[in-house]
Amino acid sequence: MRQREVTLAGFGGQGIMTAGQLLAYAGMSEGKQVVWIPSYGPEMRGGTANCTVVVSENRIGSPIITNPQAACVFNRPSLEKFGPLVKSGGMLLINSSLIDTVSGRNDLSEFLIPANDIALKVGDAKAANMVMLAAYVILSDIVKFDTILKMLEEKMGEKKALLEINRHALAEGRALAEKLQQKVKV
Repeated sequence: MRQREVTLAGFGGQGIMTAGQLLAYAGMSEGKQVVWIPSYGPEMRGGTANCTVVVSENRIGSPIITNPQAACVFNRPSLEKFGPLVKSGGMLLINSSLIDTVSGRNDLSEFLIPANDIALKVGDAKAANMVMLAAYVILSDIVKFDTILKMLEEKMGEKKALLEINRHALAEGRALAEKLQQKVKV
């Protein structure tokens, strides 16, 4: 596996940092080199929040990634800010529950993920981050899906009800991503 880079971005309170941390922990659990860099706006909830995660088999030369290979955007301001920064040939996952437009780029793979709608279906809108994380993991193959599940259980093991909702959200995100992969292969 070569180095993989992703920026996750949205409003504070959408679980951006939690998704990024789970991805970073999963990379470490698999023995990979990992960098996780959070960035918060001046507000906690409702302000901007993003993080960049780099996972690599080899030593990571720089933790600063200006143009990531992928971005998972949870709201329109994040699409407008980070969509143009994704490398040509990269991947853009858009939370189509909250974003009613696309990037307009034809030099990357774009996936519409109705993360909030799926999260509501499984019982909690706050699980949209897990839907998006699962979709990204399946579409990018950055880490094993089972490793993400393991990290989720380690992080939320004490909170059984929350753990079950998040497991279900991960499963739904995985199922959607696998369907999207089939469409791309055809």
